[in-house]
Amino acid sequence: MNLPPMIQTFVLHFGEMGSRWGISRTVGQIYAVLFVAPRPLNADQICEQLGFSRSNVSMGLKELQAWNLVRLRHLPDDRRDYFETPDDVWEIVRILAEERKKREIDPTLTVLRELSMQQPASPEEIHAQSRMTEMAEMIEMLTGWYEDVKRLETDRLAQLLSLGAKVQKILEMKDRLTVFPGRPNPGSAESDAAPADRKA
Repeated sequence: MNLPPMIQTFVLHFGEMGSRWGISRTVGQIYAVLFVAPRPLNADQICEQLGFSRSNVSMGLKELQAWNLVRLRHLPDDRRDYFETPDDVWEIVRILAEERKKREIDPTLTVLRELSMQQPASPEEIHAQSRMTEMAEMIEMLTGWYEDVKRLETDRLAQLLSLGAKVQKILEMKDRLTVFPGRPNPGSAESDAAPADRKA
């Protein structure tokens, strides 16, 4: 590699992590080089920095374009293709989340929905279908939350993530504010009792 030591360490690590995220080490390293580059790079420059063959770099760039993680750029008086990553790291996170959802979550949810509509033929299938339905409902709830969150502006999203455990306190405050006189607190033993029990 023809890279400064700090950048080389980052690129090598990103390649190792990429192989665990479902992309090749080569693709991960190409993305890392583009991410830290101060200006767009062409394929020859990437080959020179990483020591990869032109064919490997070309395939890697095509894969990154398919993920919408790199953008094609053209410079004045230069016929070569240049590539860059989005400047906004929040945009990169949004793209990654959306692409992984399309490739991993959506197909799983489709299969679960189809299986939940089939007629079970045995006690084992009845039990299995019940578990699959629970999983589908959980995934639908998470994807519904994701669809709401992804519409937030970046500043709002950053504020939401910075809340952390404070969200629990906000929910507890909401519960207290929604308690009316004569009405039991949510989650209390009295609220869990059946109406007939409370009348007795």
